[in-house]
Amino acid sequence: MPQPSAQVTAAEISRIAGVTRATVSNWRRRHEDFPAPSGGTDSSPLYDLESVRAWLASRGHTSAANPSEELRTTLRLRAQSGARTSENLLLLVLAAGRSPEELTAVTELPDADLAARAQRDAGLVTDSVPGGEAVRFEAGDAAVLRALYACVRAEGSQAALEVLAERELEERAASGAYRTPAPLADLLAGLIPGSPARVLDPACGSGTLLAAAARRGARKLYGQDTLPVQARRSAVSLMLTAPEAEVTVRAGDSLRADAFPDLLTDAVLCNPPYGVRDWGHDELAYDPRWAYGVPPRAESELAWVQHALAHLAPGGYAALLLPPATAGRASGRRVRAELVRSGALRAVIALPAGASVPLHIGLQVWVLQRPEPGGPERKSVLFVDTATDASAAAGHGGAAVAARTRGGSRSASVDWEEITARTLRAWRTFTENPDAFEGEPGVAHAAGVVDLLDDVVDLTPARLVRASRADIDPAELSADVDATRRDLVKAAKSLARVAGVENWDAAGATAREWRTATASDLARGGALTLLRTVPEAGRGRAEDGSGGSAGARAVLTGSDIARGSGPTGDPAELRSDTAPVIAVGDVLVRAVAGGEGSMVRVAGEEDAGALLGLHVHLFRPDPDRLDAWFLAGFLGAEDNIAGASTGSTVLTVSPGRLRVPLLPLEEQRRYGAAFRHVHELRAEAQRATLLAQETARLLTGGLTGGQLLPSGDETS
Repeated sequence: MPQPSAQVTAAEISRIAGVTRATVSNWRRRHEDFPAPSGGTDSSPLYDLESVRAWLASRGHTSAANPSEELRTTLRLRAQSGARTSENLLLLVLAAGRSPEELTAVTELPDADLAARAQRDAGLVTDSVPGGEAVRFEAGDAAVLRALYACVRAEGSQAALEVLAERELEERAASGAYRTPAPLADLLAGLIPGSPARVLDPACGSGTLLAAAARRGARKLYGQDTLPVQARRSAVSLMLTAPEAEVTVRAGDSLRADAFPDLLTDAVLCNPPYGVRDWGHDELAYDPRWAYGVPPRAESELAWVQHALAHLAPGGYAALLLPPATAGRASGRRVRAELVRSGALRAVIALPAGASVPLHIGLQVWVLQRPEPGGPERKSVLFVDTATDASAAAGHGGAAVAARTRGGSRSASVDWEEITARTLRAWRTFTENPDAFEGEPGVAHAAGVVDLLDDVVDLTPARLVRASRADIDPAELSADVDATRRDLVKAAKSLARVAGVENWDAAGATAREWRTATASDLARGGALTLLRTVPEAGRGRAEDGSGGSAGARAVLTGSDIARGSGPTGDPAELRSDTAPVIAVGDVLVRAVAGGEGSMVRVAGEEDAGALLGLHVHLFRPDPDRLDAWFLAGFLGAEDNIAGASTGSTVLTVSPGRLRVPLLPLEEQRRYGAAFRHVHELRAEAQRATLLAQETARLLTGGLTGGQLLPSGDETS
């Protein structure tokens, strides 16, 4: 039986054809033979995919969809017949280890042979992936299998993994499934002293925290998640990114049905679900895990804290990401008091808003240690407040990365480099000698256990860290204020100078219309070269054959482009034997759209020699045919980025579909000069804004802390 064709929207047609949505609307109006809607509504019509493809082919429009988009479309086609898609996750483990030639050979097999081959391959890893024993492939799955292997061959196994898990996760949007940001995962893993060999994440999600533990040397990784698709995704992702580790992941509710009841590990990392009232309070009332008190019904987070402690060997550490209310809610006071009194709670670290979902509140990291029988007495708890320190660092030229909520209405700057450095420095100094820890005014403070055990047991870092502000030297603060104010005055003058330059004219009564070409077309014509870093070891050679050893080179990341900083990435995280080396004049575009900050950058002398990060596309223009700043200006345009982006929660830019106007080189250079001026204007405005915020922060803190006094002439 032939499979039914998928139905696509006008937006999906634009992505397939590599044109704007307006172009698709023009096709519908001007061409009578354009396929009629086969479903949907008058305002949101749907079109038969195969009919659309046939129409495009008849007019010479080859598909501009990248392999991951082709896989996404093919999955939609298969899903309309009632087939499952997540079973293909098993095949990624074996596909990732095959050469491009082997993957090509597999896709050329007849449908029945391809399905049989996939069934045999899946059987090799069913024991390692939750639910793998129920997987069955048939000849009708051949189209999906071919698209899957093609995506792995062209874009890597991680790209295919994201597409496969995407549909089931979207259907479970209300479950709160989301990925812990990689910098945050690395911070939590870095809070575990030494190199733990066995690590558990009882709410593992996509496996980000366990992957961070593997990067620090963990060799036995245990995970559990209540969503089967997340458990499968985590298992496969870890097997791909940490092939040397022993991975064991199970599906199920860790609180109600612990898959590892007898397991004791060196460390536990966890980002548990928040605010869950139906977590099993009644049936688990007498559970032996509640050694520090039965968690109240509204305190599921304290149940996760004690679950983590129960899975630690004596002396082992846990790091959990928790909402700020856990530190001060009245209902959890008794459990908090026992955690402090016993010495199990070692540190509470406040993060700025935007560090992780939910982005509108500042989350906290709790660091715990299971007490050892006869071990040393714990007399204090470390409190670190990075929420205010992050803005201060940004004001001194630190890197501020913008994070935005799904609705795009709220944003917060998160300087992960500064937050990580400050947090780990304070934590390591504290663990070396807690009794001698002097703290850092306004940032870190060690509070005595006796001082914490009052009627409230409020463990909010901001309250406890602020108590140490009196240690700030008034003369030193005054000098900082004067220096920052001088920098602000200079920045304001520079901004006024740049803003006063006019080097553009009105287009007239009507806007100018462009004749454009896609980046793929320009690359085929030799006007530019498209490069990227492939994230599989042994398969990471740049498309032009260039690239070099990572060595001590820095890596330019997407975050560096967004915040305008120099290359800050770690070469060890490239997971690639070679990567393209950036040259002056290269145009760099972030691979993930959204958030604040610039999407594009023209490489200067400070970027030359750096390695290309995993989530950055490199456009290398022929200077005799394309002006770099002209190219950057049009590539980074909002409409252009939107038209070339795919995905739902995360928008991924398809570089080949970005469009560029076809103009003579001399005219390109005029546009390039204008775009360069706009870049300078944006940079000066950002610098002045950060300095103004820092000046206001220092003045407010000094006045309220008693280090600064208002002058007599500031009464008007």
